[in-house]
Amino acid sequence: MASPHLTLERRDNVLVAHLDDGKANALSTSMIVAIGEAIDAAEADESVVALVLHGREGKFCAGFDLDVMRSGDLAAVSAMVSDGGALVQRLYGCGVPVVAACTGHALAAGALLLLGCDVRIGADVPCKIGLNEVAIGMVLPDWAITIAVERLSKRHLQRAVANARITGADGAVEAGYLDEVVTAEGVLDAAIAAGAELASLHRGAYRGTVRSLRGPVLEIMATQIAADRSRGSVPGV
Repeated sequence: MASPHLTLERRDNVLVAHLDDGKANALSTSMIVAIGEAIDAAEADESVVALVLHGREGKFCAGFDLDVMRSGDLAAVSAMVSDGGALVQRLYGCGVPVVAACTGHALAAGALLLLGCDVRIGADVPCKIGLNEVAIGMVLPDWAITIAVERLSKRHLQRAVANARITGADGAVEAGYLDEVVTAEGVLDAAIAAGAELASLHRGAYRGTVRSLRGPVLEIMATQIAADRSRGSVPGV
């Protein structure tokens, strides 16, 4: 893999990508590439029925790499955010179902990763989940707004995005970041089981349905990401 912070494990017909940088599981350039390679591996193997993204203890993903975000290099920041958007878009359009095993904190880009997954299983631990960009002086990129509108509960959308409301695991279910919460010890097994349950899906029919159901949103996101790349800038930075 492109990153030493991601390892792949096969659990029967489910491919598990373990994310662990030993810290906050930042979405660095190498992590973005490595998750993309995990998607490649899942899509290339016809025996794989689902891909699971599994965080480290207490931390799923705490957002983009702060070393880059605080570097003052606007080109590097723009490239990372656009690459992150392309990853979220790819997760949402993946040819196999993607299940998140959310082990704890999922902030900013980490919360957006959750929104790109089909099924999101969270651990019942003290954690912060949500889009905190407005609170830290950033305007969410258009592609992030698009996936947030698509996946978050309409009742919670304004507070979650415009008011940067952060919740714990139970609140994340209400808002739409997670689908269910289980014990910390059981979160990985529950995510793998959720993936295995999808074995009954016809792979070709799944891909075709994703194209039909999510195609318009995926196209909008792709256009928005391309526009960000051409401008070479990120709103609010």
